Amino acid sequence: MKAILEGMNLDFTEAFTERTPRIVNAAKLHRAAARKKAGIFLVEGENSVEAAVATGAARDVFVTEPAAERFREILITAGHMGVYVHPITERAADHLSDTVTTTGLFATCKPVLWTVGKALQGRPKLVSVPVATAEPGNAGTLIRVSDAMGADAVVFAGETVDPLGGKVSRASAGSLFHIPVARQSNIDDVLGQLRAKGLNILATTADGEVELDDADELLAQPTAWLFGNEAHGLGEELLAKADHRVRIPIRGRAESLNLATAASICLYESARIQSAAAAQQQ
Repeated sequence: MKAILEGMNLDFTEAFTERTPRIVNAAKLHRAAARKKAGIFLVEGENSVEAAVATGAARDVFVTEPAAERFREILITAGHMGVYVHPITERAADHLSDTVTTTGLFATCKPVLWTVGKALQGRPKLVSVPVATAEPGNAGTLIRVSDAMGADAVVFAGETVDPLGGKVSRASAGSLFHIPVARQSNIDDVLGQLRAKGLNILATTADGEVELDDADELLAQPTAWLFGNEAHGLGEELLAKADHRVRIPIRGRAESLNLATAASICLYESARIQSAAAAQQQ
């Protein structure tokens, strides 16, 4: 391993510190305004950095000496991809991290958000549309679940958390780089583009007129799922704009489901039924 690190010119006796301008500027990327101004964003951890490097989104990688030992394969790939790898001190890692315990591995990346039009290009069959999502962890989980279920895109609609924020990218576990992710504050514009693509717009609500167990015929069609805000749901006005309102049956004594859980159930059912329908057509 020592030879590999030396071959990559990683000299930890001259590691960047928390005062090095590159580290100071990278730490500013925790703020949305700084990300927008710089045109780059910061990710941390094995899954996110590995995906950023593999997809060509990473521009610079920063790594502590213990992390270099642990994540050597990622660093080797970064070298092959022409990504600059910089040694940093533990204090510099603490400066870059927004977690309690840092992994010591970071990357600055070019923006990966798509326009809604490009995210919906082709003939999408399953699209996840989180509306006014405020919690970064939920936003990242929705990206990850959508990726896992084979959705074609994730479109954040309304005033939402920034998908390029550190907590969102970390919760997505690399999926931010795998699936087209778009953000559009104008919800009506999003709905119009979904309809233009022939997508059936379904909304999740506790009192929906269609129960998920009875929605196979609907789910077999190209579908866009609207998932509401964690605290306020979708609202009556937006629910009225959906083609159908779907409720998830709760058979136990739980009063409700949280956003990520409800989205996971709906996307799984859509993916299962669409996969079965495609198999029957073959």
